[in-house]
Amino acid sequence: MTDTSFEVVSSETTHRSRFTTIRVDRVRMPDGTVAEREIAEHLSAVGAVVLDEENRVVLLRQYRHALRDSFLELPAGKLDQEDEDRAAAMARELAEEVQLRADHMDELVTYTNSAGWTTETTTVFLATGLHPAPMPDGFVLQHEEADMEVLRIPFDEAVEMVHRGSIVDSKTVIGLLAVADRRRRGPVLPDAPTG
Repeated sequence: MTDTSFEVVSSETTHRSRFTTIRVDRVRMPDGTVAEREIAEHLSAVGAVVLDEENRVVLLRQYRHALRDSFLELPAGKLDQEDEDRAAAMARELAEEVQLRADHMDELVTYTNSAGWTTETTTVFLATGLHPAPMPDGFVLQHEEADMEVLRIPFDEAVEMVHRGSIVDSKTVIGLLAVADRRRRGPVLPDAPTG
């Protein structure tokens, strides 16, 4: 859906890289004034709350250079193409990042990462029924991903870490709280761990 009361007068691409295109739109507001808006066109992403049979969530501790710190995060990754099947993309990321396969991949939520300046959205899944999976042929973790630490934290403890401010990554906060909310309302999945 597009709100046609805001008219794009002109649009100029100012930067293009492997993952992001920056454009500057001049937009006529409903009152007739024109303002510039910088927009980051970015491929969307997927993430998953990965729960094992002991009701632990699989998290990664990963360095993020924008904030020059490491964060606890869900396994996640970018879509290879905007129209890529999101569940298939998440299955790929699970194999690459944590060498797991999930029998059940239940979509929890799709949200806009920051509607004020980027086109990126993220879809978060609940992944259960876990099995070991080999690293995909030819795939090698590089750069920050090569130093990721894989952790398994009791689910309730991870939710408490959100409330204490120890977990602040948006997809991780949203995913953990979405699963916690579903549990309050009833079973997450018929064969999912509870607790």
